[in-house]
Amino acid sequence: MTTIKIVTDSSCLFETSRADELDIHMVDLSVMIDGVSYDHREDLDHEEFVKMMEASNELPKTSQPPLGKFVELYDELGADGSEIISIHLTEKLSGTVNTARQAAEMTDSNVTVIDSQFIDQALGFQVYEAAKAVQAGASKEEVLAIIEKTRENTQLFIGVATLENLVKGGRINKLVGALSGFLNMKILMEFVNGDFDVVAKGRGNKTFIKWAKTLETKLADLDVKYIGISDADSRELTTEIKGMLTEVFTKRNIPILHTSPLVATHAGKGAFAVMYYKN
Repeated sequence: MTTIKIVTDSSCLFETSRADELDIHMVDLSVMIDGVSYDHREDLDHEEFVKMMEASNELPKTSQPPLGKFVELYDELGADGSEIISIHLTEKLSGTVNTARQAAEMTDSNVTVIDSQFIDQALGFQVYEAAKAVQAGASKEEVLAIIEKTRENTQLFIGVATLENLVKGGRINKLVGALSGFLNMKILMEFVNGDFDVVAKGRGNKTFIKWAKTLETKLADLDVKYIGISDADSRELTTEIKGMLTEVFTKRNIPILHTSPLVATHAGKGAFAVMYYKN
């Protein structure tokens, strides 16, 4: 039986216990702050990164992994005849998945590249389910079907406390950003097909709490398989949201993770995300 190996990138987040139980290979993205380049995993503590970003004079610049890193990894993993499924963050935020596609054309290994259309723990959902299926002996076709089902049943919501980084990164109209900052505007967005759709907006964190109460009611009626929270120096807020969701999922652990430098760069300090997938 052909062995299948799973590859992803360092924007993918897992709860530690999940990552340790499965064989998942990861390629590092990098970020440059004040002229110094850092690898996501090897060089940067995600919590410390937010402080570095806040102290920097310019918005950090994120970079996809070099093409050669992908080719080298694919060659290594496929040397024994294994097939490779490589799952990455949405191409709307990074060219990583396109670099993976180029590498797949250059290697002799059999590589299938997937755009997850998500990021953070929502990307992790697909990677985890794929790796778990491989461990259980699923075929390539079965694994790909599981990835697609997980993607279709995932929702990702992002709360942004300040639009400064989105404005600097050219991802939102500058006038809107200026007005929102002046009014202490908080924005809650859903990430759909790699794009931001505004779900709620208002002044102060009460906007986020009000939305979380609505989500709490919604999730009570769904067969949710897993739920996670990520943040960029907004732990007081995310802890409160976790407490609200725990009232619905009384026997389930809901992890709060520090988001990756890439997400923190785009969303800014004080941002958070809530993501889940259902059966």
